[in-house]
Amino acid sequence: MPTTRRSTGKSAGKKAAMKSKRKYSPAASGYVEQEMKEMKQGKLKSGGSGETVKNPKQAIAIGLSEARRAGKKVPAPPHRKAA
Repeated sequence: MPTTRRSTGKSAGKKAAMKSKRKYSPAASGYVEQEMKEMKQGKLKSGGSGETVKNPKQAIAIGLSEARRAGKKVPAPPHRKAA
């Protein structure tokens, strides 16, 4: 019968004690909330084509972009690999 290791709880306590910085500011979350509401109401339009946004991920991206333009604390968008 193989033996299994059990956690003693020491490492779990260290993880809880380490606090990380917040990636997005509360103000940036407000921008995302607003864009999500507009998407659900069918009022959110895409910037390039002007079509109605139906994808929640796209609505989040638009909200974060608006927050960046307003100067809120939001990390830079991920860089794309060159083809």
